[in-house]
Amino acid sequence: MLPGFVTFRHYTAARMPTWRLPIALFALVLPLALLLTLPTPVSARATAVTTMRKCQPHKALDFLKRPHFVRGRSLDGHRNDRAVRFRVSHYGHVDGVAFAEENAESALTYAASTRFFGLPVQVHRRIQPVLSCVETRIRYACRKGKDHYVPHAVGGFRNINTYRGGEVSNHLFGIAIDIDPDRNPCCGCVEPWPEHPACQAKADSVFDQSALPRCWVEAFERHGFYWLGRDPQLRDTMHFEYLGNPERLYR
Repeated sequence: MLPGFVTFRHYTAARMPTWRLPIALFALVLPLALLLTLPTPVSARATAVTTMRKCQPHKALDFLKRPHFVRGRSLDGHRNDRAVRFRVSHYGHVDGVAFAEENAESALTYAASTRFFGLPVQVHRRIQPVLSCVETRIRYACRKGKDHYVPHAVGGFRNINTYRGGEVSNHLFGIAIDIDPDRNPCCGCVEPWPEHPACQAKADSVFDQSALPRCWVEAFERHGFYWLGRDPQLRDTMHFEYLGNPERLYR
């Protein structure tokens, strides 16, 4: 839905010291000095492997997934309340949303600016580490052929609820991001989304309606995100929301 890091280090060789030695000794020491001051080559792949060891795979919690509390076009009030209460208690309250008494802090006070594939985005600071894990996984596993994808726009925190009828968008909590809405439409959303060419074309699966590779979706899901493209009603292919247990995330 439309809004509104692992960053790999670049290694440089250390500056070679100036040895004030006799010329003959300098000639003997120079090759060894050069060898010692050169950095050990570290590939992006090796760096990604090291970082991934800190990123433990985990799943989204089922009771937080939209199909658990929305059946067809009917909202199950009890199940929806449980999901909203959980989000407020863990991420902060949102103006106009129930259960503010569960958390005195506003979700917006936890807004953190970060980058995802070099693109600026604001998310809840509690999910910054796991979003970095997702990027690391993608850079490691989704690099070639049909798995390669270059995002051009991402959106995170939002202060307007785009849902109606009692539902609450996870963008309000800063735990959802949208990737390239122009290429990854929400075919079940309100107009004009159903008119998007990808929604009009014949599709065997929702993956045929999205430019995002399956590898990207699996990388997000590996780290507790839910892809709203799997929602049978919305098929919102741009949208990922963190529905894992935030207590297990690295701070």
